[in-house]
Amino acid sequence: MFNPTKEEVRHFFCEVWRKSQVDAVLTPLEAIARDWMLQHTEYAEDFTNNEAATADYSIDAGKSNPFLHLSMHLSIAEQISIDQPAGIRDVFQALATRCGSEHDAHHEIMECLGQMLWTAQRSGLPPDGETYLECIRQR
Repeated sequence: MFNPTKEEVRHFFCEVWRKSQVDAVLTPLEAIARDWMLQHTEYAEDFTNNEAATADYSIDAGKSNPFLHLSMHLSIAEQISIDQPAGIRDVFQALATRCGSEHDAHHEIMECLGQMLWTAQRSGLPPDGETYLECIRQR
């Protein structure tokens, strides 16, 4: 299983941004990442600033973590593409219709994904896909 370090994730996004700025060939995963990055141009400086790539994005710092945010977009996109947990594709489509956009639906799902992961970490149990889906249905 692919389990990159924080530094590897940050390097990945910075490299995707660099490649996209010079129209270099992107892998399919890089192309997906680039598309999400282009929807979050407020983070562009973070992808070219060496200090941002090593910054501490704690809650106390008052700035959202662009690398975490985009990683969540990629995770959700992958879940939807393979329909895992089973049913997420349909739940996502219904939410996107209610939200008026797939991007807004992703942001709603991020709240549920974060909650599910936090609960799993605190309990020591595996993530609960059905509770995750129910959270999304309620958004």
